[in-house]
Amino acid sequence: MFFQNSDNNLLSSLNPEQLAAVTWPPQSALVLAGAGSGKTRVLTTRIAWLMQNGQADVHSILAVTFTNKAAKEMYARLSAMLPHNLRAMWLGTFHSLCHRMLRLHAQDAGLPKTFQILDTADQAALIKRLLKQMDIAEERLHPRVLQGFINAQKESGLRASVLEASDPHTRLLVQCYTEYEDICRREGVVDFAELMLRSYELLEHNGHLRRHYQNRFRHILVDEFQDTNKLQYAWLKLMAGGGASVFAVGDDDQSIYRFRGAHVGNMAELMREFHIDGPIKLEQNYRSVGHILQAANAVIANNEERLGKNLRTEAENGDKIRFLSAYNDLEEARFIAEESRCLQKDGVPLGQIAVLYRSNAQSRIIEQQLFQAGIPYKIYGGLRFYERQEIKHALAYLRLAVNPDDDNALLRVINFPPRGIGARSIENIQAAAAEQGCSLWQAACGMGEKAVKIAAFVRLINTFTEQAPVLSLPDMVREIIDDSGLYRHYQNQKQAAEQERTENLDELHTAAIWFKPEDSPFETLPENAAEQPTFPILAFLSNAALESGENQAAEGQEAVQLMTVHAAKGLEFDAVFLSGMEEGRFPSELSINERGGLQEERRLMYVAITRARKKLYISMAQQRMLHGQIQFGTTSRFVDEIPAELMHYLSPAQSDFARQQHLSASPNRIRQDAYESIENQNFHGYRIGENVRHNKFGTGVIIDALDKGTSAKLTVNFGKQGIKELDTEFAKLEKLN
Repeated sequence: MFFQNSDNNLLSSLNPEQLAAVTWPPQSALVLAGAGSGKTRVLTTRIAWLMQNGQADVHSILAVTFTNKAAKEMYARLSAMLPHNLRAMWLGTFHSLCHRMLRLHAQDAGLPKTFQILDTADQAALIKRLLKQMDIAEERLHPRVLQGFINAQKESGLRASVLEASDPHTRLLVQCYTEYEDICRREGVVDFAELMLRSYELLEHNGHLRRHYQNRFRHILVDEFQDTNKLQYAWLKLMAGGGASVFAVGDDDQSIYRFRGAHVGNMAELMREFHIDGPIKLEQNYRSVGHILQAANAVIANNEERLGKNLRTEAENGDKIRFLSAYNDLEEARFIAEESRCLQKDGVPLGQIAVLYRSNAQSRIIEQQLFQAGIPYKIYGGLRFYERQEIKHALAYLRLAVNPDDDNALLRVINFPPRGIGARSIENIQAAAAEQGCSLWQAACGMGEKAVKIAAFVRLINTFTEQAPVLSLPDMVREIIDDSGLYRHYQNQKQAAEQERTENLDELHTAAIWFKPEDSPFETLPENAAEQPTFPILAFLSNAALESGENQAAEGQEAVQLMTVHAAKGLEFDAVFLSGMEEGRFPSELSINERGGLQEERRLMYVAITRARKKLYISMAQQRMLHGQIQFGTTSRFVDEIPAELMHYLSPAQSDFARQQHLSASPNRIRQDAYESIENQNFHGYRIGENVRHNKFGTGVIIDALDKGTSAKLTVNFGKQGIKELDTEFAKLEKLN
């Protein structure tokens, strides 16, 4: 054992696993820290123990975190543990530490001493300026695409000079990357990705400096090691190349940032390259009750190539996981809202309730139901549905369709998607409007056909204005989403986050399908609005403004937290709702067919489950409106991987009864006719959308049926077993609802 009696106060609160990690000999180690196992305590106590025992001082320690928040927390804990002045310790994020190094050695790094850092917005502005200088229109190369390309190359350690281009588009990207590097060099600026790459190159090419830091930092400690990318790991190896010990803390089961470049394989490579025989495992969980941990263990056990651990707790088993297979997405959202109200009445603070979903588009209907139930909520790490960029763009077009003189709406979309109407053209329109005392729209119309691009925009809005009184609200919204070019614009983006915006546009269309004009408060509408042919559009716009403006909780107010599962990492709540658990949604359809994708989705599920301390609710919708059509869902394979004895299944009969109760009680009920018409079709005792069980294929949902007279041919989606066609005359199907 490597501690003295004077260490007792420092080590007394540690469990045996934590104690083994903290008092590990001065050699490299990988600490496999499960969710809620106290990894931050281990990391900070390890630093304090090294210093208290004279094995290290503030100058010989390099501690790396992934967020500034984590760095501040670690610094505060160390300050409380140690009497030392810690200001000289190198403790911070990868980017902050590389910035510190480059400030000290700017000349050696080829930078001016006064170099400035570009934040994300500054970098975007420089890229827009670059594209303008190179006379490259946004339609040809969008600034965000180029920004993502440049950052991805730098994070892979690649300069423009070493890239090869096999097609015209890539050649254009490389050409712009080259020009971008030249501009940054001339102006003495660096972006965030450059901090890491330039620091790595400095160490790699300057042997004297590299040896200096290798001799100085004898103990390198890294938090969230599973999230490191290849360049960060390469930088760490250079720093540790003089024989320093690397003490890495991480959890391969929580590696969920592959889309950002995280390389979970770094953990296995660390063990091999630093001669670590096996990881130290922290498996004692201090967060969740037993049933939740058992569910997490059962799900993640299905992943291959894990380093392997099994969470345990000394806490009670707690409530079973409640699972609802809701009739549709509306019923699912209502269940979440009403159960949240019940939890609040039982003493659970609203701030300790979280609703998680796989993609942002799922938030709209949940927001709507929380709003109607009068439950304050907040979108964590993102925007409310009606505040999202793509939604505001679409609504601006809709506003112009009923009122072209809306100057704010016109300025928002006159050049979005990009159509070549530059700042000078817009200034000319504004000057003409001021001179004539008219709206921007009237000024734009007065410019005639000579202003070709403005004239094209005028024709587009005129088309929408002509269609507004004629088309139904859903058709009008779809027309705008498609004909404005918004959907195509986001669909063509290379970045997944940009492409995801198309899901939100589809969800806006769904909102229009279910919207009932009479449900919109009339006091928010123009006078005599109900008499106008465009009343449904006016009511929809009014309702969108109301929902975006009033229903999110005020600063400091207790509120239910809504977020994606990715955003939830690192957080914990007393009660968690995990919604939209249908095959193809979570796991996503794309991940199922992508190499390594399904394993990452399962890790994401593991993260979602382990956010819950006391209560976990999982829900799915048998029917969900997507892309303007009703789609039928089967239960996610991840739900099936949770042992039945850990689950409390809310029966379909109960949920059907609850649905009828909601419909009769709500004055603002959303149309059910499309769902009802499908539900009521009967095919020899079976209904489309009904859950069934087959003795060979397991459980599934009927997605189509054909009446053959004496029997029916049923098309059943059995999830992992695939879609099967079965004849009711021969197939033995047990109805589950």
